[in-house]
Amino acid sequence: MSSTRKSPDQQPQHESRSSDVVDERSLKRVAALFAAGVTVVTMRRAGGLHGLTLNAYLTVSWNPPLVLISIDNLSQSVDHIRDAGVFAVNFLSNRQEFLAERFAGRAPLVNTRFEGVPHRFGATGAPLLDNALGWLECRVEKTIEAGDHTLFLGRVVGLREGQRGSALAYFARAYRSVEP
Repeated sequence: MSSTRKSPDQQPQHESRSSDVVDERSLKRVAALFAAGVTVVTMRRAGGLHGLTLNAYLTVSWNPPLVLISIDNLSQSVDHIRDAGVFAVNFLSNRQEFLAERFAGRAPLVNTRFEGVPHRFGATGAPLLDNALGWLECRVEKTIEAGDHTLFLGRVVGLREGQRGSALAYFARAYRSVEP
């Protein structure tokens, strides 16, 4: 991929805002223009099972196999992952929007036994949601405080591909289906 610099007369006519005047609402509005896959991050701890819908996921490194998730500090999931030391990333299919809503807290809540949520347990003990496109089981390598979020760097210690199908994505504040 090559990069070419545009002349001043070819530059977009949108004015950029300085970082000292960027407000949270504007940042959220612009960030919603980025399409992202939808995951449910799950963990098991003494108090039961827990999960949350998350699209703030990325692969950091192939070797060693590292991924990163970002969670709002107001979420109880931050403490759950710290306590558990492990988590699983479940990549949702387009047929699992109902699970994305449940784990986001916008549908009937999921209790600590995951009643009504088909799943099994991975080698780390974290729940793996049935019919997901794939799963990554991770051990927390590093925790990073970053503004109003906590970043968890996880080493992938197990993985599995699920059923082939279309992915569930989130774009412009709505769920979308992404074909393979």
